[in-house]
Amino acid sequence: MEKFMQNPIVQWVEYRLPVFAFMNHQLVDYPTPRNLNYWWNFGSLAGIALVIQIVTGIVLAFHYTPQADLAFASVEHIMRNVNYGWLLRYVHSNGASMFFIVVFIHLFRGMYYGSYKAPREILWWLGLVILLMMMATAFMGYVLPWGQMSYWGATVITNMFTAFPLVGDWLTTLLWGGFVVGNPTLNRFFSLHYLLPFMIVGVVVVHLWALHVHKSNNPLGIDMKGPQDSLPFHPYYTIKDMYGLGIFLLVFAYLVFFAPNMLGEADNYIPANPLVTPPHIVPEWYFLPFYSILRAIPDKLLGVIGMFGATMILFALPWLDTSKVRSAKFRPIFKQFFWLFVLDVLVLGWVGKNPPEGMFIIIGRVASVYYFAHFLVILPLLGKFEKTCPLPESIGTPVLGGGGEMPSGAAAAKREKS
Repeated sequence: MEKFMQNPIVQWVEYRLPVFAFMNHQLVDYPTPRNLNYWWNFGSLAGIALVIQIVTGIVLAFHYTPQADLAFASVEHIMRNVNYGWLLRYVHSNGASMFFIVVFIHLFRGMYYGSYKAPREILWWLGLVILLMMMATAFMGYVLPWGQMSYWGATVITNMFTAFPLVGDWLTTLLWGGFVVGNPTLNRFFSLHYLLPFMIVGVVVVHLWALHVHKSNNPLGIDMKGPQDSLPFHPYYTIKDMYGLGIFLLVFAYLVFFAPNMLGEADNYIPANPLVTPPHIVPEWYFLPFYSILRAIPDKLLGVIGMFGATMILFALPWLDTSKVRSAKFRPIFKQFFWLFVLDVLVLGWVGKNPPEGMFIIIGRVASVYYFAHFLVILPLLGKFEKTCPLPESIGTPVLGGGGEMPSGAAAAKREKS
């Protein structure tokens, strides 16, 4: 880096705009906890997935026609006539799924290791704002092919807003651009679907800014106390991220080339028909847990509140979890409840995929109750009554001493005996 900075052109630019020094400080010399594992790869993978979505989306927009009578045909034109159009579309549609996969893993990792606790509450909030914007972008993008599931999915989801008193009908009419889902709706959704990813980039920049203020959390959940606890980001974690990127691209390539429609709905290859309702309307897989909560509550307004509340409750997580210990490594009971919560989310997704009848109604209601009980009952009680394991004095103690979760005093005693 020093040799690079001595280049006359670099020095000329640096004197007028110190961009290279800024990048070196933020991306090369940035002090990172020395014990980060591969679960920390998913933040950078989410950024790469976002770039893929933006690039492929811009190119697809060259050929897409946001008009109700032509949208479906324009998508078929992209698939059949545009050079590598099929590849662009499959990368974009499966890229949305890969984006959600890495973000969900990133979210659960943060919950497991307590990355939402002080002083990282705003960092956590910004991550949730990104998730909400992703959901809005993905929903609007799913409508654009104007197939049967696109049309009826838009009809069902936008109709939910009518449940809100006073403003519900006005908000629904604003989204529709009229009194039914039609061409104005498609134009609105296309415009917002194109705009929101660039807004997400802005929030991501602020998210990284907040991350660099108090540095990354780590598997031990304790703060860095000195140089012995940190490593420069490059090359130690860039090479780790490159390995994770290789695995990510292998899975991504499998979906694109061998199972491009595995995560989609066959009904969306049928042109939208307002007169024919599909037998079972389902959203994309990443909305299924929330859709299951919506269907589990008989009352329309309460169902909508429950669906949105399932995400909004995460904003209060830093205060609902009253434990002073961050990482689940030192919380044996919390660790069990965490994996039970993950299982509950998977069950909600499975229930949302199936028709709301028979045992699926009962399972969906039980799983929905447990979802909220985890945050409102279990976490507050665990913070008061759970007996946690002792924490190491620093990150470097278990890493350099090989003690894992062992307290520093016990690790020293073990070394003396050996």
